[in-house]
Formats: sequence, structure tokens, C-alpha cells
Amino acid sequence: MTKRQSVIVAAGLLLAIVTACKTNQTSSSQAANSNRSSGQSTPDQFAAARSTYDKECKSCHGQNGEGGPVKLEDGTKLKVPTFREGHALRHPDSDYLKQITKGGDGMPAFEKKLTPEQMNDLIKFIRQEFQARVAVK
Repeated sequence: MTKRQSVIVAAGLLLAIVTACKTNQTSSSQAANSNRSSGQSTPDQFAAARSTYDKECKSCHGQNGEGGPVKLEDGTKLKVPTFREGHALRHPDSDYLKQITKGGDGMPAFEKKLTPEQMNDLIKFIRQEFQARVAVK
């Protein structure tokens, strides 16, 4: 795998994690013999990862993990890979972890910014939010 492919994969993972951090809520239910509804919140198992994704990954990987062309603050242009199709679906978690940790192909390294637990949670988030409903071709 080239450095560029690794960066793309890592960027995709980060994007997926950030997106997963959105808070989910269950539908309102009606109480018996009452028109009043009460909303119940369902715990979001990806809340922390979603927040990390929003902060660290979304600007390059996009809100929905779609990737695409990105222009960095220094003027560098990157083609960030999607998490939703192609190679990103076939990469093992270890490839994602390496990319997030070490960076490369335009992606920064996060080994000093994120804990191993945060990185693993990001990978789980990407798998669930951006890849769970996609068929691997």
C-alpha cells in the first residue's frame, strides 16, 4: 500500500468516527391514555468518537466520510479517499490504525494527539457509520 493510499484510508477512518459522534434519540412514545409524549435519549456508543471525528477528521474526510478534494491551509491540495467504497472497505483495522497513528500521504500523524483507545473507537465509528450498510465488491 502506498503512503497516499494509507493517508486516504486513515482520513476516511477519522471522518467516520467524527460522524458517529452525533447524538441519537429514540422516538417519542405516548403514555397510556395521554396525548403527551416524552422523548427518551438512547445512549450513543460513539458519542466520544463522533466528537473526535468532528474535531480532527471531518474537515478533510467530510461529514459523511465521502472524502474528495481538499485544500489545506498551506495551499496543498489532497484527494482524500472515501470511507464508503473501494479499498476503504477492504482494509483491515490494523491498516487504519497505522494510518491514524503515523499519518502519511498528506494526512497528519495523530499518535501524540489521540490515545490508542480514541483511535480504535474512531475505527469502530467509521465501520459502523460509513461502512456497515455498504456491500464489499
